[in-house]
Amino acid sequence: MKILVTGAAGYIGSVLVPRLLQKGHEVIALDNFMYNQSSLLDVCYHDKLTIVRGDARDKNLILKLIKGADAIFPLACLTGAPLCSKDPVGARTIIVDAVKMVLELKAKDQRVIFPTTNSGYGIGQKGKHCTEETPLRPISLYGKLKVDAENAVLDAGGITLRLATAFGISPRMRLDLLVNDFTYRAVHDRFIVLFEAHFNRNYIHVRDIAQAFIHALNGFDKMKNQPYNVGLNGANLTKLQLCQEIKKFVPDFYFVEATVGEDPDKRDYIVSNEKIEKTGFKPDVSLSQGIQELIKGYQVIKRNQYANI
Repeated sequence: MKILVTGAAGYIGSVLVPRLLQKGHEVIALDNFMYNQSSLLDVCYHDKLTIVRGDARDKNLILKLIKGADAIFPLACLTGAPLCSKDPVGARTIIVDAVKMVLELKAKDQRVIFPTTNSGYGIGQKGKHCTEETPLRPISLYGKLKVDAENAVLDAGGITLRLATAFGISPRMRLDLLVNDFTYRAVHDRFIVLFEAHFNRNYIHVRDIAQAFIHALNGFDKMKNQPYNVGLNGANLTKLQLCQEIKKFVPDFYFVEATVGEDPDKRDYIVSNEKIEKTGFKPDVSLSQGIQELIKGYQVIKRNQYANI
């Protein structure tokens, strides 16, 4: 297939694009390289890869690139609540307007698979898993915009992947993601002060996210028109439990819960990933495997220059 990937040099895209090429797909990789990243250099040799430096909001450019594509993965995004809060106009135009433009320009038979976030669940009910039927109550602007874009994609017959908090090594690394951040602090600072340590999150490795896109592409006809949670069923953990997991591999990691103060990110939920698993998808990378991978990676990375902030 010929696949257009916007935001192709980002944290997810730079893992996904090589996998698509390995599967024999032709890839048009669009990115504005806003972080001056070099994450697609290792696949530049590939004759089925086209790299375009440009803006996913450029209608004339998208109209040109979308022609002949069998599928579109709109990954371009200002990702995360802090970044969206800093640039709300940019966030809306990239997360919502650019996606709606793709949906207007695409042909009827072109497949759209869109990454959204399970942060749309906001604050869940204690002890009750959020499923795809759970009402969406996003707290942050980022979550609200992703929900708006998701609704548009589903109305157009696409597939949305409600991603858990991502973790793991990527050529376009991010240290602001929770597991990545906590592991970095464990390795380099040896301590962390936790705010509201009882808040729950679900997690998924970035390579498994790439796998989920390929799974949805292959099963598109059976999976279309629906959202799917994508996470590790064994990784619905509080922040305190996450630190305890990291400590298994960094024994001198010290963490303590603050008695005052609060986390500005109020998300707190546990998630069921049963729906996508019933379609045959199964993650490969456990949380503990990802932590061990990060510890090795942080022997290379020693500067906090890899973040969406």
